Amino acid sequence: MSGYRRGKSLLSYELSALVEQCLAGDQSAARKFIDLFRGRVYGLCMRMVKEHHDAEDMAQETFVRVFRHLDRWDRERPIEPWILTIAGNRCRTLLSQRKRRPIAQPVEDYVADSRPDMGPANQLAEELHLALDKIRAEYRQAFLMFHERELSYAEIAEELQCPLGTVKTWVYRARRLIVDQLTKRGVVEGYGNEVQRI
Repeated sequence: MSGYRRGKSLLSYELSALVEQCLAGDQSAARKFIDLFRGRVYGLCMRMVKEHHDAEDMAQETFVRVFRHLDRWDRERPIEPWILTIAGNRCRTLLSQRKRRPIAQPVEDYVADSRPDMGPANQLAEELHLALDKIRAEYRQAFLMFHERELSYAEIAEELQCPLGTVKTWVYRARRLIVDQLTKRGVVEGYGNEVQRI
């Protein structure tokens, strides 16, 4: 059973008690907390950074930050979206650092890479992250929950504690705003199908 499903099955008062134990420095509670959400956090990181070791590092950094700021969690809202938001932010920071990092190119013994060119796909992913940063927080959260976490509209509505129709509207508006942003930046042409599948 995945960490997410196990996390969802934990009653809210049990989760609150577990959080209190973590805040009190209970190491066994901390290990249980990590076990509950580790699978979903790693899965999100892996989809974003595309590399196992970096995904592991980002997952570890996520939980470090979660425990550092656990006292700030709003008990009236589900905890998993908050944890995954932290994970997403850590991954975006890493991706930004990758872009600035010089790429070493061997001078000798160069062998042509026969793999397909991933440049356009990587460019689209970067543009999508930029577009996501410019839309309203609730649109972005619903969009990522639907497309990255692959939750149903009903599951999103349950987690966010809002009407089903509102969730559908948020996801739809997020898509339209993202397409508008990509169109303005001149990168949406040729990517129409990919945008719809995000």
